[in-house]
Amino acid sequence: MNVSLLRGSMPNSVGIRTPKRYGEKMLILVNKLEIVNHSLEIQRDADFIYVPLISEPSASALKTLKKQVRDFEVLRYVFPERKKREVSYVELLKGHLPTHLEDSLPHAIDFVGDIAIIEIPANLEAYRAIIGEAILKANKNVRTVVAKAGVVSGTYRLREFQVIAGANKTETIHKEHGSQYYVDIAKAYFSPRLSHEHNRVASLVKEGEVVVDLFAGVGPFPMQIAKKRKNVKVYAIDINPLAIEYLKKNIRLNRVEGKVAPILGDAMQIVATKLAGTANRVIMNLPEKANEFIDTACRALKSSGGIIHFYSFINASDSLEDAQLRFIETIKQCGRNVERIPCSRFVRATAPYEWQIVLDAEIS
Repeated sequence: MNVSLLRGSMPNSVGIRTPKRYGEKMLILVNKLEIVNHSLEIQRDADFIYVPLISEPSASALKTLKKQVRDFEVLRYVFPERKKREVSYVELLKGHLPTHLEDSLPHAIDFVGDIAIIEIPANLEAYRAIIGEAILKANKNVRTVVAKAGVVSGTYRLREFQVIAGANKTETIHKEHGSQYYVDIAKAYFSPRLSHEHNRVASLVKEGEVVVDLFAGVGPFPMQIAKKRKNVKVYAIDINPLAIEYLKKNIRLNRVEGKVAPILGDAMQIVATKLAGTANRVIMNLPEKANEFIDTACRALKSSGGIIHFYSFINASDSLEDAQLRFIETIKQCGRNVERIPCSRFVRATAPYEWQIVLDAEIS
């Protein structure tokens, strides 16, 4: 990690530059440290992300950043001013909550279609109704606000929700990069935070490929792939019957019949009995159990090899390099080899000291 100030004749501000692979992690950390200058726009180029800061980071802030991000630089950079924004729900609640509770308001809201999803801290439970109404008022396209009422759990990766404002529903149509998905957030797993990944992976698929999505859910990866490529076949597997029903609806909605084949069942059994040796590319977005399915992914690939998109969780004391080494060793135990890993990156924070990562691996 290098710390320097690059001075030039143009007006500039202090910021942090980090490679894009660490971009998501850096954004979460600097927001937690409350050192982001929200009046300026975050900038990106081909390799880096640039985050404007309110001032040069303190020694304690730098120490925190060094522990979790291996490559960043503090510098001077020209950041354009942020465009005028709408009033946030937090601003709408000023004066409507006890002052000592205002700092507890969560800033992270997920939007799935016209549904807003929020996690309300225990000390704000009594105020969930006015919080919900404020979110509705601040976001004109939202019709329903739900609060998380549990963790993601079970074979189907479901979470309980409670409607706290607006229409009493959990089903919606979500739009993403030119595709649309019917989804019921209480009946089938779906994360809008993976929007970039859905589009990124789909953009890597080549014409004529056979793709196996081991845990397809309602079909965000398959839909994006089928919409981007004329000649492609995606086998979309999921063990949740309701997810498969939504997947079938989404195939019709996006007019990709013939390109996407929905398959209900356990991925291990489906690959072993129907899809062994068929795939040029395998998507395995089940981070909590990813290691258990590496052998299945290897079996799905053609004998000549292919690409695996491997999603997993690591804790704050772990690193991308450590995750790569473990993955490479597991692949060897499955009788294959990792030729190279052209992309490894942090995808999102999933808990205070836990991150979801992705490895794109070329397998021989």
